[in-house]
Amino acid sequence: MRVVIALGGNALGSSASEQIELVKETVKPIVDLIEDGNEVIIAHGNGPQVGMINTQMSNVNMPFPECGAMSQGYIGYHLQNAIKNELLSRKINKNVVTLITQVEVSENDQGFKYPSKPIGSFMNEFEAKEQVDKFGYIMVEDSGRGYRRVVPSPKPVDIVEKEVIEELVKNGTIVITVGGGGIPVIKREDEYFGVPAVIDKDFASSKLAEIVNADILCILTAVDYVAINFGKPNHIDLKEIKVKELEELLKAGHFAKGSMLPKVEAALAFVNKNKKGISIIASLNKAKDALKFKTGTIISY
Repeated sequence: MRVVIALGGNALGSSASEQIELVKETVKPIVDLIEDGNEVIIAHGNGPQVGMINTQMSNVNMPFPECGAMSQGYIGYHLQNAIKNELLSRKINKNVVTLITQVEVSENDQGFKYPSKPIGSFMNEFEAKEQVDKFGYIMVEDSGRGYRRVVPSPKPVDIVEKEVIEELVKNGTIVITVGGGGIPVIKREDEYFGVPAVIDKDFASSKLAEIVNADILCILTAVDYVAINFGKPNHIDLKEIKVKELEELLKAGHFAKGSMLPKVEAALAFVNKNKKGISIIASLNKAKDALKFKTGTIISY
């Protein structure tokens, strides 16, 4: 099977040293899938990391698209290194590559008018006000956990390097791509221009899965299942569910905007585009079982 795996940036740690240790465990279930003979393409988030890079590079006024490219490079390197080492430990001879990826967005996307994507670390109210005064950032309170900066989050339209991704996968290479949702670019006439934004990694992963005609889009997160009435006495885990039923639950407002909503929307988008495809939202630690349909929320048309 051809599988697109989407990893959350929050699962990768808050510093380079922490991340390089965490990914050693993160990649094990991914290499399990490779060992079972699947074609695996890996995407990842970068919300905490790109905010950290942008803050550290503010003294040299580094443009935001370049910060996104830096996050693709260093997160990709850690994943690439850990996957290669895990493959070697299992005597699996496969190449792994990180592709610096541009993702086209529309300059008329409503996301540019209403910044909503949290990036960087959490701050208290005083620290957030300092960021507003010093840099003019837009800061919002995030789910009772503190304040974070928000930036525009346009939807992906196309992937500039899609032919390269396809060729690499056909050659048996494990590709890490659309890191952090990809570097957002707009196209004017025959040129691409980077724009200051962060594309949600789940939507970018959905677009990637659509373009490469994946069999499965697997969005890995911290919980085993998507649920309704989460944490309440009438909590229900959603296991196998059809698109129409999940769309009805979506319209009823069951999924939180800053949490499960983008994952559900991205999963639905892929299956609606590729009606033979399947989306799975599952726990990272149970990725192998999810691909065998033993766990996770399995969404089909």
